[in-house]
Amino acid sequence: MENIDKYQLIDIRSVDAYNGWKENGEAKGGHIKGARLLPYKWLHYIDWIEIVRNKNILPDDPLVIYGYDRARAEEVARQFERAGYPDVSVLNSFSEWVEKDYPMDDLERYRQLVSADWLNQLITTNNAPEYDNDRFVLCHAHYRNPSDYEEGHIPGAISMDTNSLESTETWNRRSPEELKETLEKAGITHDSTVIVYGRFSFPNNDDPFPGSSAGHLGAMRCAFIMLYAGVKDVRILNGGLQSWLDSGYDITKVPVSNFRVSFGVDIPQNPGIAVDLEGAKAILAAPDKNLVSVRSWREYIGEVSGYNYIEKKGRIPGSVFGDCGSDAYHMENYRNLDHTMREYHEVMESWEKIGITPDTHNAFYCGTGWRGSEAFFNAWLMGWDKAAVYDGGWFEWSNNDLPFETGVPEQ
Repeated sequence: MENIDKYQLIDIRSVDAYNGWKENGEAKGGHIKGARLLPYKWLHYIDWIEIVRNKNILPDDPLVIYGYDRARAEEVARQFERAGYPDVSVLNSFSEWVEKDYPMDDLERYRQLVSADWLNQLITTNNAPEYDNDRFVLCHAHYRNPSDYEEGHIPGAISMDTNSLESTETWNRRSPEELKETLEKAGITHDSTVIVYGRFSFPNNDDPFPGSSAGHLGAMRCAFIMLYAGVKDVRILNGGLQSWLDSGYDITKVPVSNFRVSFGVDIPQNPGIAVDLEGAKAILAAPDKNLVSVRSWREYIGEVSGYNYIEKKGRIPGSVFGDCGSDAYHMENYRNLDHTMREYHEVMESWEKIGITPDTHNAFYCGTGWRGSEAFFNAWLMGWDKAAVYDGGWFEWSNNDLPFETGVPEQ
């Protein structure tokens, strides 16, 4: 296609194909450089047009739709035309684009974000693309809610309570000795491939333990702590249990437990990705580093603390607002409607506007570490090796009689 730069390209393949997985046998994974993600799956969502507008895809933009299936691309093109987009066309052949080695882009660590189809292949055949191991452990993450696992989990998954990896007093990661005990009991060695997922069940702040319904957010926390400990190959099921169900796969109530193993190396192997209180203070004092508050606006300006067990309200002075979404148990600004991780270009663009860039040491925090861990993974998956989590977050800061601010900050 001539003058491709004047068009807004729309990729209607899966989130995972967009990120880099070769789902149709193509020689090169990823998406056409500059393309926006709008999976065909979303076409039947009632708020499809709202998704389009939130991506800043405007009626004045000349659009080119592409995917693996031309019929589906034409269906999406017709939907755009019905929505008032006058200049919409379909790319003749995505495979031809790949074969001609035209500009492509991908998520640097796309392998660590896997699809339900990939996971099903691994479970059923003990093999899958971009997997060269002979040992994997699948973890169904939850917070103090064993019934979440018992009511249905992916076949072969073990139960992983976040409380086994983080302290119930400080909500920080547990000691190296405690982490070693948990991981070894779960059958996890440093060279295991570990896939983590959780169930999203619409958390309610009025519940005594809202986090019990935010299992996939808890999975991000587990994955971060495992990476910190030294598990070399930590992967996340993109979209959590919902993506497994959306793909038509069955769940089971049959419990699974693993044989105890030796972790094999000292813990932690990656201490630099976790920042403690003194490290957070040092970041605030440094002009070339960011302490990023991955909290809601109401938490950030001190209208609410965000948690029923945190009394103080406000923010850490000098922190950058990273806007998680609506409250302490939701990450709307980092996820798509199907709970898959948001198009990474969009996250990068929103971060760049507030000075969060890959060359900067960015430590993400929230109330107790869950949302900070998910934001960290967004950066880490993009290959940002200076990213970290301030583990203690607002819970630790507010309990140490340190300065804090409320209200809308001055620009």
